[in-house]
Amino acid sequence: MSDATAAAAGARPDDMPPWPQRLGFIAAVFGMFMAILDIQIVASSLNEIQSGLSASEDQISWVQTSYLIAEIVMIPLSGLLMRILSTRVAFTLSCAGFTLASLGCALAGSIEQLIVLRAIQGFAGGAMIPITQAVSFSIFPRRVMGSVQAVIGMVVTMAPSVGPTVGGFVTESLSWHWLFLANVIPGVLVCWAAWTFLDIDRPNHALARRLDLIGLVLIAVFLGSLEFVLEEGPGDDWWASDLILTMSLICAAAGVWFFARTLRNDHPIVDLRAFANRNFAIGAGMGFILGIALYGLVYLMPLFFGYVRHFSSLQIGQVMFVTGMTMFLCAPVAGQLSNHLDLRGLLFLGLLLVGIGTMMNADLTVESGFWQFFLPQVVRGMGLILCIIPASRIALGTLPPAEVGNASGLFNVMRNLGGAIGLALIDTVRDMREDYHWNQLIPAIDTGREVVVAEIARYEAMLAGSVPDAHQAAIGMLSQRVMEQAQVLAFNDIFLWMGAIYLLSVPLVFLLRRIEA
Repeated sequence: MSDATAAAAGARPDDMPPWPQRLGFIAAVFGMFMAILDIQIVASSLNEIQSGLSASEDQISWVQTSYLIAEIVMIPLSGLLMRILSTRVAFTLSCAGFTLASLGCALAGSIEQLIVLRAIQGFAGGAMIPITQAVSFSIFPRRVMGSVQAVIGMVVTMAPSVGPTVGGFVTESLSWHWLFLANVIPGVLVCWAAWTFLDIDRPNHALARRLDLIGLVLIAVFLGSLEFVLEEGPGDDWWASDLILTMSLICAAAGVWFFARTLRNDHPIVDLRAFANRNFAIGAGMGFILGIALYGLVYLMPLFFGYVRHFSSLQIGQVMFVTGMTMFLCAPVAGQLSNHLDLRGLLFLGLLLVGIGTMMNADLTVESGFWQFFLPQVVRGMGLILCIIPASRIALGTLPPAEVGNASGLFNVMRNLGGAIGLALIDTVRDMREDYHWNQLIPAIDTGREVVVAEIARYEAMLAGSVPDAHQAAIGMLSQRVMEQAQVLAFNDIFLWMGAIYLLSVPLVFLLRRIEA
């Protein structure tokens, strides 16, 4: 019996897979990297895309939102696709759809076309992420799983970290079209390699006849509307918007119906029974918490440098490169440690480091720059890679190979939902805390105070002759300084509270069952 057949039958392989399967895995990892990178690669180039397609500010945000909504709908369906079509066919179709949609995005002539094609790109590419993780658990023996998960961990963490930097560099050097054209040739090569080398199981077309179409529609509506609410809610003042309120009600109704139907169905579109495994349930919860850091910190740091320090995308990328480089250097060590040490201990240490590293940025000032973020990023980077490798192994390592495809989709959905909820909370909390600190600071701008009078006089002298009303302009500049201080204090609050989330999640480690390395 071959390793592929054994894996399909539910027996984990004991020997290293043959070289063709290893090449197929490498191709899958590269495809996963492209799919994750494309979430963030356009983030620093939205202004250029908006100008190039004459889009409004409301429209341009959908370039990101449409991708995220479509991707999160596809991720949990990947396990079913693997069983119906086989891993090779499912991955190749996913990569081919992603590549063609990327070409379409580059050739889009209007913002409406780009939004639709980004949704197709996200939907097609979304399957590559969990399929790659499922392949790793299906073909590699447990004794090398630490090194394998280290590679996947580097991809998962580095892609969103370097995405804005790569996007800004490509757009400045060439044009925004190359953000998408750059996927075409690698995408074709990955398709060829996956089709040629990723032959590890056989399709079961009979499953298609039992496909729960109502469940498929429900999960699409539930996850799609949930992602929409989380993406658009902070900017629309949540339920003050009729659209957000309506989408929230649709999400709740679809969610209740989906869970009720799925738990009663003998052939559900997504098998939630994986959560009956305690390690998977807690590991998926850890994935949710890690998603907050993976996507939240990648979002929070550029916000600080953009709003407070007014850095360019390239300058922001240079600062954030520290996290990616730390994880890149630590991943091989973390992978080897996970092969020999108790995974729970590594996860314990990782959560502590992420929490401490995040809290280390809770004392920022308007002058904070590269060096104020250097050591905290090193600590967080080490912590993240020590969390990601054990979390995935703990969640998926005790499941039979036949269940790994479905469970991998659920694990990745939890991580993405953690990121989406984290981003929504960050935006909401930032607005609330900015208002709070503004109201606390603004009484200090009292013209009866000598220091305030002196500052206004200094600004008036500086602006005299260059503006019609130097006094009002001076007061405006002073108010701007107060706003910057309020923003910095709000960022400090968020870093403090995010760090606390990780420290408070440490006790969950003690609920996990030991997995033999």
